[in-house]
Amino acid sequence: MAVIVYCLGMALFTIIMGNAFAAFPVMTAAVGWPVLVQQFHGSPAPIFAIGMLAGFCGTLVTPMAANFNLVPAALLELKDQYGPIKAQLPTAVAVFLCNIVLMYLLCFPR
Repeated sequence: MAVIVYCLGMALFTIIMGNAFAAFPVMTAAVGWPVLVQQFHGSPAPIFAIGMLAGFCGTLVTPMAANFNLVPAALLELKDQYGPIKAQLPTAVAVFLCNIVLMYLLCFPR
């Protein structure tokens, strides 16, 4: 459950902030280090790398990341300004779910 909280928190905070680099230190200090590393004895490097990738899944689906999502729609003169977000949503969800599975399987001793 802690893996899901960390990954979901990274993605949701990135959606709010528009950038995974803003979400990373907050979620790592709140959940990543104290819970996943210290309490559950996870390996820090892969936890934080996969956590950052979970945050980037949030970047794919937020209008706050204008350089990825809104500027291409304006430059291509798309009828739907949220077209790039709608196109990226299935990929973001698939990668996000893979991140959760990978973190659970690869980062903790059995």
